[in-house]
Amino acid sequence: MITGIRGKLVRVMETEARILIGGFEYQVLIPEFVRRKLQDLIGTEISLCTEQYIEGGQGASHMIPRIIGFISEHELSFFSLFCTVNKIGPKKALKALTQPPLEVAKAIARKDNGWLSKLPGIGKQTAENIIAQLHRSVGPFCISEGGNMDPAHGVSMQAGNSTLHNDAYNALLGLGLSSNEALERLEKVMAQNPELKDLPTIIQAVFGRN
Repeated sequence: MITGIRGKLVRVMETEARILIGGFEYQVLIPEFVRRKLQDLIGTEISLCTEQYIEGGQGASHMIPRIIGFISEHELSFFSLFCTVNKIGPKKALKALTQPPLEVAKAIARKDNGWLSKLPGIGKQTAENIIAQLHRSVGPFCISEGGNMDPAHGVSMQAGNSTLHNDAYNALLGLGLSSNEALERLEKVMAQNPELKDLPTIIQAVFGRN
C-alpha cells in the first residue's frame, strides 16, 4: 500500500496529476477540489496523502492498480468515509467530490438532499443514502483543517478535539435535535466557550444557553 507520494508536479489534468520521482512519472487520480489546489503548483515539489485501489471487477481480463491523492490526511479520511456508502466506490467518489470535504460534510449534517444531489453522479436516491448512512459520522469533517469550525460561523475549536465534537453532535441527535439544529447549537457553544473539554459540560452548555 502506497500511503504517500512526494515528487515534482509536472502536469495537472482534469482527473489526474503526474508526479516525477527520479526517472519515473506517476499517475495520481485526484477529485476536482484537489485539482483546483494543485493547478498553480506545477513545477514544484509536492507531497500527497494517497490510497490505492484495484480497477477491474470480477471476470476482468486484467487488474489495474490506481493511486488516489489528496493534500491532507483529513481529505483522505473524508474520501474513505464517503466510499463506505452503498454503491459509491472510489471511481464514483472521485467524480462526485467537486467540492471540499467541509462543504460536503455540512450538507450531509444538515440533511440537504438538494445540495448533495447536484454533485456529479449523485442523484436524489444516492443523496438520501449518503445522508442516512453518514449524517452521524460527519461531525469531525465540519471542522476546517486549520483546527476551526466553518469560519463563516466564527468558531474556534482545535482539530484534535474532532472526536469530542462528533460525540457531542451525536449526543444532541440522541436528545432529539435535528442534525442542523445540533450543529448550529454546538458551533455557538464552542465559539463562546472554546475551553470546554468534556462531553457533559458541552451538553449542559448547549441546553443552558438555548
